[in-house]
Amino acid sequence: MPGGRLTQQERQQIALGLADSLPYAEIARRLDRPTSTITREVMRNGGPTAYRADLAHRATERRAHRRRPASSPGPESVPQPHGRDAEAVAEYEETFTTVLMASGLSKMAARVLTCLFTTDAGSLTASQLAQRLQVSPASISKAIAFLESQSLVRRERDERRRDRYVVDDELFYQATIASARANDQLVETARQGVAVLGPHTPAATRLENIARFLDFISESITRAAEQAREVLHTRPGTTSNDTAQPGPDHG
Repeated sequence: MPGGRLTQQERQQIALGLADSLPYAEIARRLDRPTSTITREVMRNGGPTAYRADLAHRATERRAHRRRPASSPGPESVPQPHGRDAEAVAEYEETFTTVLMASGLSKMAARVLTCLFTTDAGSLTASQLAQRLQVSPASISKAIAFLESQSLVRRERDERRRDRYVVDDELFYQATIASARANDQLVETARQGVAVLGPHTPAATRLENIARFLDFISESITRAAEQAREVLHTRPGTTSNDTAQPGPDHG
């Protein structure tokens, strides 16, 4: 990261940029920083509408102070499998969480999903999640309930009859299909409005165009997801060149 940690002056510039409704990329360009640095800084400190430079700076200092004692046990002191760099993994998890938050997930749901995605087994119990993220079981339960409702995780029982929360090869496919089908109700409601408002009125035309647009998008997403589904089943040790790519049927 150019220049190391963000300074208090840079955080003030970020706050001014947000007040001027500048995009993260423009703020990053002005500070000569990666866009991901600005996105992560804002999202972990209240989001674009609640970001305050002084509070963000003090919060960062507190986090740095907590991490300083090398002898204190914690999640980062646990040996990493496959020779991974624990600090690099923690930084990546923070970045991934920030990106998920920017896509609309709450902070806790994003942290839980990141934890599951970056675990080799792809599954953890509620107690394991609570321990890894250093949060209460109630926080985990609330986040899991939301993620399940969005088809982003699934629940299964292990041999000890404990609930395990799983991200597997099919979940992204299922979530994509569910997202496409979520438009169906809006399409139907928009077309009901056409009949109510009169088929030749400007309002009805607008609603019909919205319905046609969403129909097209949903069909395109569903078709693309079906064609690309096998990509989610690529096994470790293979490359993208080893996986058959979907393409037109030449007969």
